[in-house]
Amino acid sequence: MKTIVFLCVENSCRSQMAEAFGKMIGADRYQFFSAGSKPSGKVNPKAIKFMSDIGYDMSDHQSKGIDSLPQEGVTAMVSMGCGDACPQIPALIRLEWEIPDPKYMDDEGFKKVREEIGLHVEKLIKQMDNDDSKN
Repeated sequence: MKTIVFLCVENSCRSQMAEAFGKMIGADRYQFFSAGSKPSGKVNPKAIKFMSDIGYDMSDHQSKGIDSLPQEGVTAMVSMGCGDACPQIPALIRLEWEIPDPKYMDDEGFKKVREEIGLHVEKLIKQMDNDDSKN
């Protein structure tokens, strides 16, 4: 099973939601993980609430550091748009998504970021599925 990792600084909003979307869309085909370079120690309550609103329970998610990740065999590593502050791990595919940190956004802004992340994850999984069907 291929592994997709989402990385940001605190592992409390963007990368957590990306992991959740991955599991919602492709858990039968991929493993999904998320982590941060400086984990906050908690998942943002808005991330939990707004993912719950669309049917995913993140209440058991934890903010984690990169030492919790597989250190080899990672198919895709996605940095969520935190530049040099984002951790890096070895991966066959490396992507940078310029997604704003919703941490201090109002509810509508946070939901827009959630939707943007969902679209990115869906596109990534479709592309990886297409690549697999060509092999």
